[in-house]
Amino acid sequence: MKTLRWTVLIVLWMASCKQKPAANTTTEKVVPEKSVNYLEESEEDFDERMAWWRDARFGMFIHWGAYAVPAGRYQGKEVASVGEWIMQNAKIPIEEYEEYARKFNPTSFDAEKWVATAKDAGMKYMVITSKHHDGFCLWDSEVTDYDIVDYSPYGKDILKALSEACKKQGIKFGLYHSIMDWHHPDSHADTYAGGTPSENNEARFANYLENYLKPQLKELVENYDPAILWFDGEWEKEFTHRQGQELYQYVRTLKPEIIINNRVDKGRKGMQGMNKEDSDYAGDFGTPEQEVLAGTSALDWESCMTMNDTWGYKTDDKNWKSSQNLIRHLVDAAAKGGNYLLNIGPDAAGNIPEASLERLDDIGRWMKVNGEAVYGTESPESGFEEGDDIRFTAKKSTPFCYAVTFKRPENTFRLKNLKPEAGSEIRLLGYEQPLTWDYQEDSGLAISVPATVLEQVGETPAWTFKIETRK
Repeated sequence: MKTLRWTVLIVLWMASCKQKPAANTTTEKVVPEKSVNYLEESEEDFDERMAWWRDARFGMFIHWGAYAVPAGRYQGKEVASVGEWIMQNAKIPIEEYEEYARKFNPTSFDAEKWVATAKDAGMKYMVITSKHHDGFCLWDSEVTDYDIVDYSPYGKDILKALSEACKKQGIKFGLYHSIMDWHHPDSHADTYAGGTPSENNEARFANYLENYLKPQLKELVENYDPAILWFDGEWEKEFTHRQGQELYQYVRTLKPEIIINNRVDKGRKGMQGMNKEDSDYAGDFGTPEQEVLAGTSALDWESCMTMNDTWGYKTDDKNWKSSQNLIRHLVDAAAKGGNYLLNIGPDAAGNIPEASLERLDDIGRWMKVNGEAVYGTESPESGFEEGDDIRFTAKKSTPFCYAVTFKRPENTFRLKNLKPEAGSEIRLLGYEQPLTWDYQEDSGLAISVPATVLEQVGETPAWTFKIETRK
């Protein structure tokens, strides 16, 4: 049978070789498709790509990995600073730290539950650490065995489960990825406690970038279809501005519509997270850390913040922010035209801390009533604040503005910065009937808020008035 098959194939091949040439024998040169320079994206294309992210306003950050096993403690003592930096701060040798990865077995992890928790809190997207600075990977990587499937007893792909759960529940899926890597011999070799100094650090890092970091990013983009890539660790001294631009271009080539933060490049100005103005840095949005900008910005930005003092799980950190403060940060960011990325740090078993769940539940209940003052909003032209306790947002493409007050309104709630449309209705979200109001040019807007109205709305971290404004 094999002889007959090969005979037939040879005959067919010979026949194809004897076919007449086409009448026009001129060989047409194939011109390769011109590559796109994503660093020169038009404003129109940029706005279209960023539209969903700008409307979302609220997302969940997740720092999780092998560092959840020591949970901030080494040799029986608490290690200062955040939990995910324990390898560096406690100067744990690589071989010893690897044992934490071998013990990482999150049998309580439930992707559907995590995504549902984010969704119930009013979050529209999720960003999880695919790989933090310690180098341990939460997906089944073909580039290394130092991952959740090959190295830990858990043996399942965390990112696959989460990406599928996000798609199922309508949440955008994003990935945090560290540029530096304390585990890889060619990255961060000079400054990590277990590293070996070398005169060829630039060449070694370039090798790591091309043959480890980029192949892993290709895996992440092609296998998990993230909507966001959130880089970190760009302060690595061997990493250059030019490499940052090339990395941005590389990821956009893999998925043109993906959104990438400014830590892909060297332009971040301290923890404020916005770009310096002395060069054309790559990245789609700024990343203020543990703070909300003092005012608005011409650049897109997202404030990332912890609920306590750590990103990765730390047993000894009990310094939890209140739900009211977290909601205030969310509203403050939206009023200034920014997003809010709120972090959770699950434990080694895969449980979200109870204190985090309580706060997410509080935020979710508030967002169910007041979310329209956050989603799809922008900073009003008339200003984003009045005093310390009132923030304003404007619903895009509508005449409506929202006044959110963090202080319980008195019987008459007064505003100077908003002028309502004559004859329009003003409502307090959570109360069905319109409120009585009066506007005078000299004294501004006065809204009547009877005690019975506040009783029906109930106690809340913030009260929101919806006002149709005069253009």
